[in-house]
Amino acid sequence: MIRPAKPADTEEVVPLIIQAMGKLAKKLTNVEDDEIINRIFKHFFQQKNNQYSYENTLVFENEGKILGSLNAYDGEKLLMLRQPFLAYLAEHYQTNNNNPSTETQSGEFYLDTISVNPLAQGKGIGKQLIKAGIDWAKQLDHHAIGLLVEQNNENALKLYEKMGFSVQNEKEFMGGLYHHMVFKLK
Repeated sequence: MIRPAKPADTEEVVPLIIQAMGKLAKKLTNVEDDEIINRIFKHFFQQKNNQYSYENTLVFENEGKILGSLNAYDGEKLLMLRQPFLAYLAEHYQTNNNNPSTETQSGEFYLDTISVNPLAQGKGIGKQLIKAGIDWAKQLDHHAIGLLVEQNNENALKLYEKMGFSVQNEKEFMGGLYHHMVFKLK
């Protein structure tokens, strides 16, 4: 079952968000310590009005266990949603990465992280989460859905293409090269 996330889901969802981000979690936070990165994302998942909030997250739950998550939001709101995150990092961890490039833009509902527990992969959970993200974008009256895929991630690229996304352009983001993929709703 797919449902909106709740603050109580923190312990199960945050590792999924960090898994989806991979090396970007360290780049964005400017922190090397995995425990601290986990603490930062847990803090923000439980808060409202930020990029990684439970408010912007759907979860796939089966028999009381969260097996997947999708984090998404209106691309136009990215800078506003990211601001509390960057301010917190500067205040508490003296990081000075307050100008990361943007991965989305106005006019796009952005699928930021899509993640499935490694023990549950290959069972269609990712596809169900993507479909739920598309439905969410439709409910909010968006016309396009965007996401980034690392250029060397052929499996993800094929999955998104099967789901109706197409490569719109190439994008450099935080030192990496990505396919910017778009799904048109109208």
